[in-house]
Amino acid sequence: MIEIRSLTKTFGLKPVLRGIDLTIQPGEFLALVGPNGAGKSTLLRIVASLARPTFGRVRLNGYELPAQADPARRLLGVVSHHPLLYGDLTAEENLRFYGEMYAVPHLKHRIAEVLELVGLSKRRADLVRTFSRGMAQRLAIGRAILHSPQIMLFDEPHTGLDQDASAMLDNILKTVAARDSAPRTVLMISHDLPRALALAHRVAILSRGKIAYESPAAGLSPFDFARTYETLTNG
Repeated sequence: MIEIRSLTKTFGLKPVLRGIDLTIQPGEFLALVGPNGAGKSTLLRIVASLARPTFGRVRLNGYELPAQADPARRLLGVVSHHPLLYGDLTAEENLRFYGEMYAVPHLKHRIAEVLELVGLSKRRADLVRTFSRGMAQRLAIGRAILHSPQIMLFDEPHTGLDQDASAMLDNILKTVAARDSAPRTVLMISHDLPRALALAHRVAILSRGKIAYESPAAGLSPFDFARTYETLTNG
């Protein structure tokens, strides 16, 4: 579903990504971790067609980026640590605005369905500026899944959330990824190693612009993963 080959990105003379090779299968949840400055968000922006690579190839379900960015974007739902919502609109109005942009069929029913999924049905008529950080992030996920994308991209979605809000967001992420009809393909950027292991099928470490490590998450102990992370990112 996501195929990245020899991906390189430089800013001026500074290399940020150095020949990334990464494949994510349909329905797979990959968590990519790494220190600040490793190039995680740059990689996600390129996959989201928000930035252009300097060299290399990116394909989303066969669509080549950036040449076929328009059809590829319809496959994507993107959530960052900035909710990107309109504070002076209600939850329902925010979703209606985005749903009309994507020409979502049966929009009223779909909005009700999404608000139920993210636990905001009772706040549908409230202005988003009255929402807590966690509630806004849950609505941002609702916005991202409104058009039923095949691929979800999460850039540090837990940033700024307290423990309870983070736990609720985890449950929503699991539900969103494992939809019954066809599991979504998920790429999540994170610096939270235990959370990456708990949510993902596979984990990868990005260090100094390269994929330094990949492993299935199942059976990998948090201690061993943390020790490998420290060795690869600080060694």
